[in-house]
Amino acid sequence: MDPLALPDLQTVLLLCLVAALAGWVDAVSGGGGLLQLPALFLALPEAAPVQALGTNKLSSIVGTSAAAATYARKAPPDVRTAMPMVIAAILGAAGGAATASRIPADVFRPLVVVLLVAVWLWTLLRPQMGRTQQLRWQGSRRHYAVATVAGLVIGFYDGLLGPGTGSFLLIVLVAVLGYSFLNASSTAKVVNLGTNLAALVVFAASGSVLWLLGLLMGACNLAGAVVGARMAIRRGSEFVRMVFLVVVAVLILRLGWDVFT
Repeated sequence: MDPLALPDLQTVLLLCLVAALAGWVDAVSGGGGLLQLPALFLALPEAAPVQALGTNKLSSIVGTSAAAATYARKAPPDVRTAMPMVIAAILGAAGGAATASRIPADVFRPLVVVLLVAVWLWTLLRPQMGRTQQLRWQGSRRHYAVATVAGLVIGFYDGLLGPGTGSFLLIVLVAVLGYSFLNASSTAKVVNLGTNLAALVVFAASGSVLWLLGLLMGACNLAGAVVGARMAIRRGSEFVRMVFLVVVAVLILRLGWDVFT
């Protein structure tokens, strides 16, 4: 499909609506790609799959940038933790992408589903987790080492499979490092911004981005992201936790469907 071409108006409007909802979800708890990427695949059968991936990244990075800026004003991210996670996640994503061509992603899906079910139950049964911030190993090498290893592993997953990367970042920041859901979401946006930018550069270099469509979707993703980030800031960690539980449940169903069908 021509990178500067647009599908019919009805398809554009539908994709923009999905992008706005995806931006909202991504800003609150991560996981917006669960909505936006499948919509691109379904709505653009004439486009190459890699074009859907590249266009998804263009739209997502616009919304993620807006969400990160919105959070930064009210719930500043922990940049010292986010930066090593970004670098490690970029390296991990490159390794995951390289591995994807050699090892079928289906090999990893059952393990991911089991892990997600365990995390979902753990979060559900511990309602106080992430409500307040109780950082573990704050300022120590161990804190940053855990953040770096987590970034590497999650980045590898992003390169190999992809769906729910933002939710996995939230899991690590809350359950392992002790951030509140609100501050974890803010910090995760910085990491997501870095990985999305790296991916977009790769897709753009290969001519795999539908620029006009991606920018239109990006404007709607931005609007949804700003609304989502403001709602998260206004309603606090308990609201982020509830949305997180819903998004992870959807991710479990999505990946479980791929495993068992």
